[in-house]
Amino acid sequence: MGRSIVITLVCAIALVTAAAAGQDNEAAARGEKRFEECASCHSVAAGEHGVGPSLHGIIGRRAASIEDFRYSPAMRKSDITWTPETLNTFIADPQMLVPANRMAYAGLIDPAERADLIAYLQQATK
Repeated sequence: MGRSIVITLVCAIALVTAAAAGQDNEAAARGEKRFEECASCHSVAAGEHGVGPSLHGIIGRRAASIEDFRYSPAMRKSDITWTPETLNTFIADPQMLVPANRMAYAGLIDPAERADLIAYLQQATK
């Protein structure tokens, strides 16, 4: 390939990557607003529990694995690892995924709003 083609390809990839990052940031900003409902029970700060456990480090973490939080028996038995996909299912209908869990939340029906919330959690809970 000629040098000008390589430079053009590199620039195109950079533009696509920047556009995707901008969309992710926009989704996370919308998700942060959506998280305001969750913040009455959950925190994104490490070790800061409320009625619900801290969500810090949730992506890739096994459910009910924080030592100093008292989980429901249903959540302890759930054998879930939190991924964007499992969070999406849980946030849509917590009782469907983990029947008899203690989370008093009916669920978030809108898939776009769930995607935004999960985008925020992916950024804010690292």
